[in-house]
Amino acid sequence: MHCPQCEHTESKVIDSRESPDGVRRRRECLLCRHRFTTYERIHAAPLVIAKSDGRREEFDAGKLFQSVRIACAKRPLETGSLEKLTRDVENELYRLSKVEVESRILGEMVMERLRVLDRVAYIRFASVYRDFDDIDTFVKEAEALQAEETSPKEPSPQLALLPDDVPRLPERRKRTTRRSRTATPK
Repeated sequence: MHCPQCEHTESKVIDSRESPDGVRRRRECLLCRHRFTTYERIHAAPLVIAKSDGRREEFDAGKLFQSVRIACAKRPLETGSLEKLTRDVENELYRLSKVEVESRILGEMVMERLRVLDRVAYIRFASVYRDFDDIDTFVKEAEALQAEETSPKEPSPQLALLPDDVPRLPERRKRTTRRSRTATPK
């Protein structure tokens, strides 16, 4: 492990914590005393994604993050939500305990999470992932999403701006001003 400050190779571990993603370690450089954090994950074998055209490609979480980031561009999402989505998908892929996973499964995992996170981002991602041929396919997907939205279901994971039990002030009436008409001399 190289110190990010001085590039020295020796450091000591100050703190180590388990997390769902692996191990988080707080380290201190033995030369310059700079403290830094490392994250360690255990992956037995590299994960390969089988593309629909027959190609095989090693899984790249950075590439997945970029595609999700593009789909979510200019959307009002919580900070860190895209990183969490990417991490969740990656962890689920490794929990499958397969060396090779079809790209279709990866795409479905992402769309499932985007549908809950942001519906516009979901449509954007689905339009590229499912390679919509024409406007009719796009409209059908949007209508299915809208029908799902209008059907009764469990509450949305999105936080409400104001909770329903908070008393609200009564709406104020607009003031009307009376202009006195005075005769103006001609």
